[in-house]
Amino acid sequence: MSVPGMRRAAVGLAALAVTALGTVAVNPNQAEAGPKPLDVKLLAINDFHGNLEPPTGSSGTIAGQPAGGAEYLATQLAQLRGTTEEERERTITVAAGDLIGASPLLSAAFHDEPTIEEMNLAGLEFTSVGNHEFDEGSTELLRMQNGGCHPVDGCADGTPFEGAKFQYLSANAFTTATGQPLLPPYGIKKVDGVKVGFIGMTLEGTPQIVSQQGVAGLTFADEAETANKYARILRYQGVETIVVLLHEGGVQNGGGINDCTGFSGPIVDLANRMDPSIDVIVSGHTHTAYNCNINGKLVTSASSFGRLVTDINLQIDRRTGDVLTAKANNVVVTRTVPKDPASTDLINRYKTALGPVADKVVGETTSVITKTQENLYQTGVDANGKPTYQTGESPLGNLIADAQLAATDDEQNAVAAFMNPGGVRADLDAGPVTYAEAFTVQPFANNLVTLDLTGAQLYCMLEQQFTVARVLYASSTVHYVVDPNGTTAAAGVPCSGSRVVRGSLTINGAPVTDAVTYRVTVNNFLAGGGDGFSVLTGGTNLVTGMIDLDAFTAYLTAKSPVSAPALDRIQTTAEVPAA
Repeated sequence: MSVPGMRRAAVGLAALAVTALGTVAVNPNQAEAGPKPLDVKLLAINDFHGNLEPPTGSSGTIAGQPAGGAEYLATQLAQLRGTTEEERERTITVAAGDLIGASPLLSAAFHDEPTIEEMNLAGLEFTSVGNHEFDEGSTELLRMQNGGCHPVDGCADGTPFEGAKFQYLSANAFTTATGQPLLPPYGIKKVDGVKVGFIGMTLEGTPQIVSQQGVAGLTFADEAETANKYARILRYQGVETIVVLLHEGGVQNGGGINDCTGFSGPIVDLANRMDPSIDVIVSGHTHTAYNCNINGKLVTSASSFGRLVTDINLQIDRRTGDVLTAKANNVVVTRTVPKDPASTDLINRYKTALGPVADKVVGETTSVITKTQENLYQTGVDANGKPTYQTGESPLGNLIADAQLAATDDEQNAVAAFMNPGGVRADLDAGPVTYAEAFTVQPFANNLVTLDLTGAQLYCMLEQQFTVARVLYASSTVHYVVDPNGTTAAAGVPCSGSRVVRGSLTINGAPVTDAVTYRVTVNNFLAGGGDGFSVLTGGTNLVTGMIDLDAFTAYLTAKSPVSAPALDRIQTTAEVPAA
């Protein structure tokens, strides 16, 4: 928090605590001295993920009520800006990344152009990039900013795409060849003569959770160090009110949307390492809501999918530009407000353009097939004495792995397939499956990659599951046994664990041998080492195949009616009969 006079004094140890936030006040006596403070309002969202239509199920509720939908979000933002011209001029609308990517079909089918256009309508001014802004690569992200038709699909809705009227900020995402930020690192807006600065960043770990094609030619830097660098640059330009828009966050332990209960996560360390000149951190990525004071900084998040707007009110000293007080309130985007007509028109236009594609039936299921992960084995007990588990197989995950093997077993001679759990996004209902439903399950448009792995590499990959705490979904050709009493591989030594029982791994019933090479199919995210599976980057003879969604829909069509696969691909030593 910036402090006039000796405003860079060291922060006391007590300030390092994470607390629920009512109001952060640097020096309450200042409010009474000199000119009346300037009131500035920030309206913040994060992790919208293209949810133009109201999200459904648990994704469409928050704080016990239905919430979200672009038509209601636009209205809520307009109402929060106030009714007078002065109020509106003193309001800045911002976001903390992942506005696009992992989007519902209505947005994703048009490469998220509808969401960019909706954010234009909603009055967004600045946003950080998030990891999902890189899903289709840096060139596509620049097209989102600057406009122009898609190089392959053109302007599919029949109208020109003008790009974002708001500014994407990428202070810590650099073009490796030049060392320069891909997009502007910061933005400044004058409010009644006072400068307000915004630094935008994604999480440094973006390359670990995005396909390697998506971040090719880019380098990502430490968030706190980057923020401090640009805070100094902003102050040199006379900016004393500094806001960081950061696509990284934390989680509460049971608190409400405006609480900071048992708060933890990467944002705590980052906030503690950021310079005292930084006043507010609008965060995201974890899809949770919170309202915190960390090391004298206001730290907020508005959950996800446009269900909340964070209403941040700043009082700024007009003479020095320093923030006197900062307070925030997460406001539910209820569906009781009127729909914004311009947003309704945009949604209807794209629904018409989408045509019959979304409703095309691609297969049928005999019953609900869920993405729910079943417990593999007990790993211990928590502080309350409750059992803790390593999650294992998923009916839908197994089905997708089977589909990916079926798509590559003939042409690429694949004998096994593995699917990452984070790529399975929704359940399949019983009965007919539409293209839109299949898309909701697999929205990332990853390519299948078939590669050679030795048996030793396969064992290493399976051990790595327990280091990164993500159990891959295996095709029906794969079976192996896990020892709950085995050791987890040491950090940096992925093959050193003993969770997977040696000799238990079979493919098509035959034991896997270390020196033998096997053709294995994964998606390009995993092939690039995504989710921490670095051993897969050592695969050879890579062949890139069809989009994962196309493989999935083809399998549903060929095998319908489809039933949930058995969860019998991973056993524990407790389940293995004695010899």
